[in-house]
Amino acid sequence: MGDLKLNHSVENGSASVLNPLDHEEFRRQGHMVIDFLADYYQNIEIYPVRSQVEPGYLRRRLPESAPLNPEPIETILKDVQKDIIPGITHWQSPNFFAYFQSNGSIANFLGEMLCTGFNTVGFNWIASPAATELENIVMDWLAKMLRLPSSFLFSGGGGGVIHASTCEAFLCTLTAIREKKLSVIGRENLDKLVVYCSDQTHFSLKKSVQIAGISPENFRPIVTTKSDSFQLCPESLRLAIILDLEAGLVPLYLCCTVGTTSSTAVDPLGPLCDVAKEYGIWVHVDAAYAGGACICPEFRHFLDGVEGANSFSFNAHKWFLTTLDCCCLWVKDPSALTNALSTNPEILNNNATESKQVVDYKDWQMALSRRFRALKLWLVLRSYGVTRLRDFIRGHVKMAKHFEWLLAGDKRFEVVFPRNFAMVCFRVSPSVIPNDEDVNEFNRNLLESINASGGAYMVHAVVGGVYVIRLAVGATLTEYRHVNMAFKLVQDHANALLCTH
Repeated sequence: MGDLKLNHSVENGSASVLNPLDHEEFRRQGHMVIDFLADYYQNIEIYPVRSQVEPGYLRRRLPESAPLNPEPIETILKDVQKDIIPGITHWQSPNFFAYFQSNGSIANFLGEMLCTGFNTVGFNWIASPAATELENIVMDWLAKMLRLPSSFLFSGGGGGVIHASTCEAFLCTLTAIREKKLSVIGRENLDKLVVYCSDQTHFSLKKSVQIAGISPENFRPIVTTKSDSFQLCPESLRLAIILDLEAGLVPLYLCCTVGTTSSTAVDPLGPLCDVAKEYGIWVHVDAAYAGGACICPEFRHFLDGVEGANSFSFNAHKWFLTTLDCCCLWVKDPSALTNALSTNPEILNNNATESKQVVDYKDWQMALSRRFRALKLWLVLRSYGVTRLRDFIRGHVKMAKHFEWLLAGDKRFEVVFPRNFAMVCFRVSPSVIPNDEDVNEFNRNLLESINASGGAYMVHAVVGGVYVIRLAVGATLTEYRHVNMAFKLVQDHANALLCTH
């Protein structure tokens, strides 16, 4: 009877009841978090760009077990400031020039809040019709902005989907053509399938190939050369295909890149697609970094020949004011994806799906569940419009040109590869480094010295055996003064190293 009385009192509200979605408390705490982030952005330049902590720092600061009782948001935010921020590498810092940026915007942040707040799980149309239909619409908008062939639009028989990453786009398209090919030649021939790319292709393709069950021995990164600007040569591709055919293997998939990670090289899409078509190879175009720039007419020529590809992707979460995760993938033949990736359990049966008039995005991706990612992209496109987005991208390109101009004024430095977009690959010239000093090692030490200072963050690449420092302009808050400061930092640290030799 005592237990019954206790339960009765709880049901009537006389005991404390947890309400994690109290709207007034949400309003109060939400304002606090937005204020916290606004202050973070206002003061972001005071932090070292690359985190300066040592491995394991956070375990030494935090308790060994979760708290037994609730803690107020005020206390938690103080701990974020004290314990978490020191361990953050500040990707949104205007002095972040590493990798390729993942820039953001107010419109994106608000779209992300709406996405998280609605918390829909839009695996099929009926689970949240707006989530599916807005994604259909936004992907068609983007395709038109990029002037993709109509065959990539829903209205042209193709269609687009938002994935988490390029790796997922690779894996889904690989799986699609793998299943299609094996249905013809037999599943026992899986170990004969071959995937082609250049030695500059992003390393996530190799990971996707492994997950897709393609033999590592059948992964063909074709060597590129400086004389070809590190582009994949169509004749080299053809030779590799012929050799594989003679060995009894089956050419399956080609990845072409628009804007490689190491040097932003651009593969010649038209000639490569022509070769692939001769041998029935699926062509995927990876424009993860540079695709966004191609909404500008002056960069659109880099996509010439894309009409010969089977699929195309770019990451809006890199250079498009939209944060992770937002990889946009288009395919000409959606049935290739759905035939390979569909699952149709009884619990998901519904009239809309059976009508064949809707898209069920669960069949366009690896996972079943999915977030309402289209909301943030929709807010970005509406809040800034095509014109402002173009201006934003052009501003970064102009700043990269400015950095090139600064380098040209100091003969100790050289630009190693031609700049295509907003990234500059440079190094201290071998002509000013003492004969007994390894050029690559000197530039490696220079980069580490710069990054350890906290004043800026850059990363390196090794292309054709040459170690280069990459300065990629793309953070939302970066201005000319930050580019000037980065150059001054490079000069100062180069001076210090040269003086020791």
